[in-house]
Amino acid sequence: MPKTRVTKYESLNERRRQGALAVERVPLGEHARYEPQPGRPDAVGLLESQNETRDQDLVPVRHGRMMASAFTFYRGAAKIMATDLAGTPNAGLTVQLCGDAHLSNFGLFASPERTLVFDLNDFDETLPGPFEYDVKRMAASFTIAARNNGYAKSDRRAITRAAARAYREALAEFASMSLLDVWYSHLTEQELMGAVEAASKAASSKNLSKADAEKAAKTARKTAKKAHSRDSLQAMSKLAEQVDGRYRIVSQPPVVVPSREIGPVYGLAPDELLDVFHVQFRDYRKTLQYDRRQLLEHYEFVDMARKVVGVGSVGTRAFIVLLQGRDEQDPLFLQVKEATASVLEDHLPKSVFAEPGERVVQGQRMMQASSDIFLGWTKGVQEGRHLYWRQLRDMKGSALVETMIPYGMEFYAGICGWTLARAHARSGDAAAISAYLGETDEFDKAIVAFSDLYAEQNERDYAAFAEAIKSGRLEATEGT
Repeated sequence: MPKTRVTKYESLNERRRQGALAVERVPLGEHARYEPQPGRPDAVGLLESQNETRDQDLVPVRHGRMMASAFTFYRGAAKIMATDLAGTPNAGLTVQLCGDAHLSNFGLFASPERTLVFDLNDFDETLPGPFEYDVKRMAASFTIAARNNGYAKSDRRAITRAAARAYREALAEFASMSLLDVWYSHLTEQELMGAVEAASKAASSKNLSKADAEKAAKTARKTAKKAHSRDSLQAMSKLAEQVDGRYRIVSQPPVVVPSREIGPVYGLAPDELLDVFHVQFRDYRKTLQYDRRQLLEHYEFVDMARKVVGVGSVGTRAFIVLLQGRDEQDPLFLQVKEATASVLEDHLPKSVFAEPGERVVQGQRMMQASSDIFLGWTKGVQEGRHLYWRQLRDMKGSALVETMIPYGMEFYAGICGWTLARAHARSGDAAAISAYLGETDEFDKAIVAFSDLYAEQNERDYAAFAEAIKSGRLEATEGT
């Protein structure tokens, strides 16, 4: 367990003063700067270093997914950007960082009350650190995605500015609220759809066509509707089959490989692998809240499989577990993902949690307004392996970035900016950060300028990555 932190209580005026003083140390305009640091590590080499502990048969799949575009490359390049962010200015105002706050790591999912909420949804890299790291990772993702979609320069900048402005304005809002009001703040499906409809009706005031506005609203409604259908029953229809009257996970290599086939990869017979997971399952339950542990006691372990997910995390250990409740029509799918050290730990203080899985879980609980009731962690059987557990499909919905129109992406940028600010306000000092950011758009402009520069860096790294594949330095399997 981490040591208890001794909190120094200061007045609201003093905290605001500290934010204002930070401007003298690091003027807002400084955030516009980016240039590669002298001796910057080889970007491809950084990716190769991550591959050393991954399942080697999946490393080419990771490369293939990252190769799809400069944007998918960026999604998998958190380690590269963490290295670059370490050389950028920061005001010394610390929050719990997501660590990989790109636009595809926001989305819809179910709250414990079974309502849809919008929030950050990936915390593999979470760690306390300068708030600017997350803001720049998020903002640059919008610039890169907009470039990838072929948007005009004016649209790209408007979208990125919307993300930065929403973050700054939301921090000011949270700075004026009570701590409990900040803690309970969240974005519901009803609030999100209400904002979508209001923005659609106001389209004419922004010189947008009515057709474009209605298209964006229709896409949002479709995403929410689809999220409602994504649960364990739906997962069972796609991932399981009935054999001799009992369900088991379907083999779909290399994306889904069940225990009866994957054992040899880890040097275990199928029965041995299942025995390992039974032990892991028992250990995982111990990390849950008592009532949730009792709930899970009623589920029977049925099957498990390795399942490839994401882009940058491909090759790290990732599994799905099929459980059965009351009967065969009461399934529960859990996802088990490997937790490694955060990419930020190369540049920031190490996590206070000895178990990387606990680092991920506790960081998620700190940043999300509403978290999965089945979040837990275990130490893997093999030395140096750590895991965290959660539901596989819990009404999750994600934005289709590649099909967005500029109007839709600008709206989405505002939603993400607000959400990131809320996440930071839960752990950081909203009053100090808001005082630092100020009431003008100077910070917004600086973040747009940084994002333009970093998009160029990402293009250079992507070109080097593509050349490494072309030359044979890296192996890639595309389309998987």
